[in-house]
Amino acid sequence: MKLLFRYPVIGRLSILNILISLLSVTAMAQTDADAIMMEKGNFCTGAMYSYSSWKNYWEGTFKRNNANLGTVSTQMIGVMGNYGISDKLNVLFSIPYVQTKATGGTLHGQKGVQDLSLWIKYMPFEKKIGPGTLSLYAVSGYSFPVTNYVADFLPLSIGLRSKNLSIRGLVDYQIKNWFATAGVTYVNRSNIKIDRDAYYTTELHLTNVVEMPDAMQYQFRTGWRSNRFIAEAVLSNWTTLGGFDITKNNMPFPSNKMNMTTVGVSGKYNVKTVDGLSIIGGGNYTVAGRNVGQSTSVYGGVFYILNFSKKKKSTDQSSKKN
Repeated sequence: MKLLFRYPVIGRLSILNILISLLSVTAMAQTDADAIMMEKGNFCTGAMYSYSSWKNYWEGTFKRNNANLGTVSTQMIGVMGNYGISDKLNVLFSIPYVQTKATGGTLHGQKGVQDLSLWIKYMPFEKKIGPGTLSLYAVSGYSFPVTNYVADFLPLSIGLRSKNLSIRGLVDYQIKNWFATAGVTYVNRSNIKIDRDAYYTTELHLTNVVEMPDAMQYQFRTGWRSNRFIAEAVLSNWTTLGGFDITKNNMPFPSNKMNMTTVGVSGKYNVKTVDGLSIIGGGNYTVAGRNVGQSTSVYGGVFYILNFSKKKKSTDQSSKKN
């Protein structure tokens, strides 16, 4: 059982819908943000756990803490999968269960199933250029809330409730076992409705509809990958195209400007004794931000590849014998 791409790379399932401003956003597996394609008929699925926490945050560009919040933490258990329709076309999904908590003050954390994310991933180009191999990828995704969670309860809500359409381009170049991958994503976010008839941003709005700004995500990853082991460093940036700053001593709001730059490391090991089984792990840290928490995140997970094409071939051969 094997992955189609020469050296399977750890991806980054961007859990950006799990409150990009105040939670960890990184999850590693075969995802929409990596340079890997599943072979036709192969289905990679598994679960991962992540823990993120922060005490300091940026109120606009001013960095501070808040005794009424203490340390805000988020735990996530996610299920995800990637199926190879063909060697160059994959479909992916992910769905997380999220729980938030604050150690200070009187605000109660939230918990529940958040958003279902679906992607189509296509590799139109792969060619040896110079000493290495250049590959191009196009990814389109859509996510939407699957439960009626409350978005207007930041920083403890489990998501923002917007429906998101994303378009991503990836470029990957590999020389022997060394690689570099760069990606750019545009995220179009729908308006949301909140449980009040008026709110204030930079002006008074006499409505329950909130206009959510779109966003861009940039990511660069580099490291070593082989058929057995992968290690990489990741630099990621999320920039909101609009929005406004948190006002002094006030709660965050869903349409705030939320910018964040994170650095992290990740690893993946394909278990030698169990074909198709892999273990992933890593962490990241927020080095710069605006209206977000300075979070530290760790994560780990287990994934397994089911080879349906192999089963079909075995069935066909059995039929011929009979």
